[in-house]
Amino acid sequence: MLATNSAGWYRCYMTDVLGLLFGPARPGNIGGLAALALAFLSGCPSDERPDRSGRLVLALSSDPGHLNPAITTSGGVQTASKLLYNGLVELGAAGEPLPELAERWEIEDDGALYRFYLRRDVLWHDGEPFTSADVKFSFEEILTRYHSRTRSSLATVLRSVDTPDPHIVEFRFSHPYAPLLQQLNVLETPILPRHIYEGTDPLQNPANRAPVGTGPFQFEAYRPGTEIRFVANPNYFKPGLPLLDDIVMRVIPEKGNQVIGLETGEIDWLFGIGGLDRRRLEKNDDIAFLQNGNSPGGSNCIMTLSFNLERPILRDVRVRRGIAHAIDRDQFLERVLFGEGQVARAPISSGIAFAHATGLGLPDFDPAESDRLLSEVGWVRTSEETRMARGIDGIEDGTPLEIEFLHFPTFAAYGQLLRAQLRSIGIDIRLRTLEPSVFVEAVFSDGDFDTNIISYCNSTDPEIGVRRMYVSSNIAPIPFSNAARYRNAEVDRLFDEARATVDKASRTALYRRIQEILVEELPYFWIVETVSTRAYRTRCNGFKLYGHFADSVSCN
Repeated sequence: MLATNSAGWYRCYMTDVLGLLFGPARPGNIGGLAALALAFLSGCPSDERPDRSGRLVLALSSDPGHLNPAITTSGGVQTASKLLYNGLVELGAAGEPLPELAERWEIEDDGALYRFYLRRDVLWHDGEPFTSADVKFSFEEILTRYHSRTRSSLATVLRSVDTPDPHIVEFRFSHPYAPLLQQLNVLETPILPRHIYEGTDPLQNPANRAPVGTGPFQFEAYRPGTEIRFVANPNYFKPGLPLLDDIVMRVIPEKGNQVIGLETGEIDWLFGIGGLDRRRLEKNDDIAFLQNGNSPGGSNCIMTLSFNLERPILRDVRVRRGIAHAIDRDQFLERVLFGEGQVARAPISSGIAFAHATGLGLPDFDPAESDRLLSEVGWVRTSEETRMARGIDGIEDGTPLEIEFLHFPTFAAYGQLLRAQLRSIGIDIRLRTLEPSVFVEAVFSDGDFDTNIISYCNSTDPEIGVRRMYVSSNIAPIPFSNAARYRNAEVDRLFDEARATVDKASRTALYRRIQEILVEELPYFWIVETVSTRAYRTRCNGFKLYGHFADSVSCN
């Protein structure tokens, strides 16, 4: 049952009616009756409280290290923290922008100005009111500095974030910028509280481990390496939500133990489950599945091999191409993903149809060509599993061809298969397993690696999720930025031209040229496009594959 304060709703309703009748014109928004309905349903505070019941227990593959998704695109952090925050918009099931912290918006100057009208009924979890100052601070001081995708796409084109009113925020760009609405959700641009972070180092602020957000759940406890606990936000601005009392996130690194927990009922939700386990559990009526192209860290993700171009051993493109020709990507699809997903055919995911190029001639599996290229460089085969340097600039003769490969614990199967494949052409791969926080420091801050594998999520537009991997300005100690340390002035220019181009056909041509250059120079090698399969106990229902996946969940 829902308890409603009728007098409160009436006052709020009349306020919105008067605002709609006598307030400023808002061209381009929904029609009068629809706007009135939206105002009534979502535009003001409510005393509605659901009869909450139930606890959701889910498994995390690793300790996220912190709970601030604005300073990293790490899937582990996004998974653990998304329910605590909101974006200005929510992206629906088809990727359409829907009101969230912003209840409506206008677009002017052909997309060079976006004006957002913010909800007036939003409180931070500590009771402070949410205002446009929080949005301005989040973008200017945190997101465009530390969030890899937002930094790369917005930092150089966002001219200003203006706050003419506590509940109005305006984004002004140096030129028309089409993708903005696709990157204002909680995944890409979570809004943080200015009163908590202002005047502090956002990377070290204690709130990263005891966060304050506006989302459907609020922080209760964090036991590093063990579990994280959230409780329902009693003042959430979406009427009747959330439905659960609380959420417990248990850190369970072993996939097998996660599956056992699901089977025994100790775990209600898994963010990922392997194909073999899924096929076995499909016979269990107490377990169901959801599958799509989104991962906890984003959408349209490609498992990508990064080459550190600052390492002498990998500077010659013939070496990178030789490695690529030795990789049988079909085996990764079959043995690691068990057929779920597809082999990557381009640097941009096929899920971004207008930008995905075909017929690029990515190196296919060809051990003979791999042998020819490596020998041509001077990596001479001395035995079936060994190559030594001979006459290579910057590398001492007799140096074995050994390459270090960094990976998350959850990606161990990729490393093991890669080592087996490259051993057959005389390359020794040394696997180095690192927890996400250590991996980020080693790769993006220190550059202490030869190769690694990263799930680079391309999002719904190359400007959001692809650009950050390749532009030279994004070689920085920012998690999941340009890992390869790739520099190409023409690629930089083409990305800049593409984001300033409104015509989609013209953008398609520009992105094709970018991909042609990338395939020629191979700063990365794109292995497989992944899909995500979630598994859950059927005692819980109402899960979503987008936005706040558990805000509408109930468990009995």
